[in-house]
Amino acid sequence: MNEFQIKPAIQFGANALTKLRTLQGQRALIITDQAMVKFGIAEMVGQHLQANQMVVDVFADVTPDPDLAVIANGMKAFVAAKPDVVVAVGGGSVIDAAKGVIYTLSQGGQLQHKPYFVAIPTTSGTGSEVTAFSVIKSNTEKWVVVDEYMLPDLAILDPALVKSVPAAITADTGMDVLCHALEAYVSNQASDFSDALAEKAVQLVFAHLLDCYLQGSDLQAREKMHNASCIAGMAFTNASLGITHSLAHALGGKFGVPHGRANALLMSQIVAFNADFTGACDTPAAKKYARLAAMLGLPAADYREGVRSLLVAIDVLREQLGLPSNIQACGIAEHDFNTALTAMVTLAEQDNCTPTSPRSASAIELETLYRQSFLSASLT
Repeated sequence: MNEFQIKPAIQFGANALTKLRTLQGQRALIITDQAMVKFGIAEMVGQHLQANQMVVDVFADVTPDPDLAVIANGMKAFVAAKPDVVVAVGGGSVIDAAKGVIYTLSQGGQLQHKPYFVAIPTTSGTGSEVTAFSVIKSNTEKWVVVDEYMLPDLAILDPALVKSVPAAITADTGMDVLCHALEAYVSNQASDFSDALAEKAVQLVFAHLLDCYLQGSDLQAREKMHNASCIAGMAFTNASLGITHSLAHALGGKFGVPHGRANALLMSQIVAFNADFTGACDTPAAKKYARLAAMLGLPAADYREGVRSLLVAIDVLREQLGLPSNIQACGIAEHDFNTALTAMVTLAEQDNCTPTSPRSASAIELETLYRQSFLSASLT
């Protein structure tokens, strides 16, 4: 028996942020970062909550790739504020940190009643606002925690909050969306339900990501990518992901490569691996990639042509977005990379995303994928 879960409720489109004025509660804790304070977004969120007579506290010390210290400090802020509503405002790191705070408090017996949890993404990338996943850093390792308890109750997708995202971040996070959709689509836990979401997310990315990158003020394109991020999140929280993410988590933890960029630099090599592109190219993943290519209007007379077309489309998009051509171009010395390889492969093997990969990969194969991506992100 299989299960597909739809949660949270989603408020989207222009002025979606005003939904905050309808929330019931007495005390709210906003979890965010200093950028959201600097640009006035945290204050704006607070004003909407205060309009409904809530007392509002703010914890604004979330950092990129939040670690255990951030979670501990967030827990202290939560205990002091005693909120019945928690609002996470920011990118994936902020939403993941808020999840980590709530989850850890519950596991430690310090949370009798889960607060009403609202997630407001300010980047179009992680889909964390609708997933049961949280990525927390411990030293140089990134750990993926998966638990339905962390699912928000409400996600608010307001395109006005992403119109000023810089082009480089738009590129990184947008490729993360594409990777989420592609990995959920071929996951060994994929279903008709997750496939429908993944297919739509891929279509939206190829139709609108480049416009967001070139013309950030295009609110229609921004809204479509914001929706794509959320839709891909719904796909992968149900179907999980694969070894692109496993390898990217380890690479990012060791060398600080932004997560979406790491996915972009590994993606083509792993699509080819999943499809057995250099072999018979008739794996279940190859057949699904070819179907995607046909849906995108690309040549796909047979499985191999479809996979090749999808690889070309990925490579062209990555180049159009000005992303590096390989891992080495991120400023990582070959000696340092080789020294870290064994540890990164071990972490990737242990990653929670690895078991749902459509094709099992040995340690040697994972190392080969790393080495290939170090030299070239492109297969075409």
